[in-house]
Amino acid sequence: MSLSLSLLSRAGLVALAAALAGPVSAQSPAKAPAAAPAPAAAPAKVDPNTVIARVDGEPVTEGDLAIAAEDPALALPGTDPAQKREILIGYVIDLKLGAKAAEAKKIGETDAFKKRLAYLRQKLLVDDYIEDQTKAAATPEAARKLYEETAKQMKPEEEVRARHILVEDEDEAKKAYARVKGGEDFAKVADELSTDPGSKKDGGDLGFFTKERMVAPFAEAAFKMKPNEISEPVKSQFGWHVIQVLERRTKPVPTFEEMREQIDQYLTRRAQQDVVLGLRKSGKIERLDKPAGGTPPAPSQPK
Repeated sequence: MSLSLSLLSRAGLVALAAALAGPVSAQSPAKAPAAAPAPAAAPAKVDPNTVIARVDGEPVTEGDLAIAAEDPALALPGTDPAQKREILIGYVIDLKLGAKAAEAKKIGETDAFKKRLAYLRQKLLVDDYIEDQTKAAATPEAARKLYEETAKQMKPEEEVRARHILVEDEDEAKKAYARVKGGEDFAKVADELSTDPGSKKDGGDLGFFTKERMVAPFAEAAFKMKPNEISEPVKSQFGWHVIQVLERRTKPVPTFEEMREQIDQYLTRRAQQDVVLGLRKSGKIERLDKPAGGTPPAPSQPK
């Protein structure tokens, strides 16, 4: 997959922030933050040369274990650390036993194996080279500059916070509308009648949203309303809605602190692509499977 060399767009910046932002509940005041847990003790440094087992006399070291732990196939998320360590030790032991058996069968001497080994060696070399060349790309200064340049391009955008009652047909929607217009609590009626599982437990509260995030009929109605107004039934592809607008505001720009991790990732990936493009520019590339002048594929994203 090729990487874009353009600066983060507004949509890109907002999309990155979306994962960080959750709907604001109007049902109860925010709880006081719990006391921060005591900081965990820093793990003791482990000597990578420490021998933890032997396999037919060959040592298994802490360094072997650390390398195995970097294998994505051995990530084992959610596994207890002690259990994961035992799994890794068993894996490295089996690896050494299996490799020894393969050597005895002279598998390492076949042409097919040598080609695969050469490929894997090149891949590891390239990974380490690109990491070395790009590790300084995401500096605080570069991150701040990218954020400020992107934030300048972001125009104020209006958001509405609304809640709704979603039902299957118009008659049900009219009955719900009559109840809330007659003075019944909107949240109570939504909890009782709404078929939207995503907002039902919150009294139909959808949080803040921009116009393009909602289906057109719903958005058109909501963005014409003032706070505390209740709409007549509105039909969308999901059913019939009764909408109550709670608040309107100008959408805040995500802060630099909220975006820092994503910005650093973007800067690093852009630098990775720059390295690959630079290598292509300086190298002599001949494509023998197509006429001269053919466009080479875009550089893939380094793993």
